[in-house]
Amino acid sequence: MAAVPTDIRLRTKSGLLTVRFDDAAEFDLPFEYLRVFSPSAEVKGHGAGQEVLQTGKEQVAIKTIEPVGHYAVRLIYDDGHDSGLYTWQYLYELGSKQQENWQSYLDRLEAAGYARQPVPDS
Repeated sequence: MAAVPTDIRLRTKSGLLTVRFDDAAEFDLPFEYLRVFSPSAEVKGHGAGQEVLQTGKEQVAIKTIEPVGHYAVRLIYDDGHDSGLYTWQYLYELGSKQQENWQSYLDRLEAAGYARQPVPDS
């Protein structure tokens, strides 16, 4: 049976979504990371090879978290994006593969010639 969150905290000052699961796993997921890996069709496309590289999301913030049944949350971002449903399984996957996913994203940005902008200290 898949792990289920026991706590989800929106940490706006640090720009993190902290998710604790019932198997004791805990992940601090940066807003930018969640936004660029949104499960929405806008980001993932409608099939393999249709992914859209997200740029300019260094300072994106999550405004609201909306529960969706007992299986997911919808994250509402300040850039207007709100169409991805983050299932418990997907949040767990994002947490457990965060390092490799992030490096892959940085490599794709570099290949596209995009330089991430520094995020000012709060």
